[in-house]
Amino acid sequence: MFIDRVKIKVKAGKGGDGIVAFRREKFVPRGGPAGGDGGYGGDVILQVDNNITTLLDFYYIHSYKAGNGKTGEGSRKTGADGDDLIIKVPPGTVVKNADTGELICDLVEGNLIIAKAGRGGRGNARFATPSNRAPRKATPGKIGEELELLLELKLIADVGLIGAPNAGKSTLLSRLTKARPKIDSYPFTTLSPNLGIAEIDDERNFVICDIPGLIEGAHEGKGLGLEFLRHIERTRLLLLLVDLTDAPAEKLVMLRNELESYADGSLRRKPDFVVGTKLDAAERGRDWREELGGAAILNSSVNGEGLIELMRNSYNKIFEIKEAG
Repeated sequence: MFIDRVKIKVKAGKGGDGIVAFRREKFVPRGGPAGGDGGYGGDVILQVDNNITTLLDFYYIHSYKAGNGKTGEGSRKTGADGDDLIIKVPPGTVVKNADTGELICDLVEGNLIIAKAGRGGRGNARFATPSNRAPRKATPGKIGEELELLLELKLIADVGLIGAPNAGKSTLLSRLTKARPKIDSYPFTTLSPNLGIAEIDDERNFVICDIPGLIEGAHEGKGLGLEFLRHIERTRLLLLLVDLTDAPAEKLVMLRNELESYADGSLRRKPDFVVGTKLDAAERGRDWREELGGAAILNSSVNGEGLIELMRNSYNKIFEIKEAG
């Protein structure tokens, strides 16, 4: 199951209470205040784990709480701190405040304290003064931060495959990589994004993401497109796939319009290649490149025609983008 959007609640640990205590030592006149401070609570920490690819774990568990600090002890002993809670998330996780929608962080690597612990209360030893040598005052520990979070996953890939249903995206992914997505002849076979690694040789490779098919109006929520368009926001290069046997020029116009209309139009500004698929079944002798704008890469996943050209051009473009910063 591919889960890429969940809500969770996180709560940092409460600080331990300070205590009122007095020394009772032989030969020590009047004793003295000896109440220790409470320990700090535990923080809630989000940590990126490259071995995780979905938010599936959060589908079953929605509430997370760090450990509370321990109460202070006599002899001015501070209570033990509560245990931090580390929550592992996949790279590309966007964290928002579920109540306000405000962006908190965008986790690609590393970790972040998302909810800070409460500090421990002060014991009565802290309140001793020359005029009050035996204070009977202590303070409680502070409450830790509590938040409801919206986690959204944006997959990180070098290349995003974009196309109408049955444009051949999943088949192409299976030919260029070792990924084995579900492939069939009916629309919307792909119900979730698929990732694969294309290897040109031992030193050159890139990550490809196959997005569920787009139809006209996808940016408004039609079909499955809106649900997954955000996954191509991080890609460096888009491959716009059009089926050469099914009005490819019209489908290309539709794809460009949907990318232009999504969010702030940033997807349309990404570098792209037009890729004509199913060349083996297309009308021979027809100038498909001219119909698709003059620079299309034509290929067939059935007989392998054009696949090497597609891989090399894609890798070279990705390298160029990386070099440009």
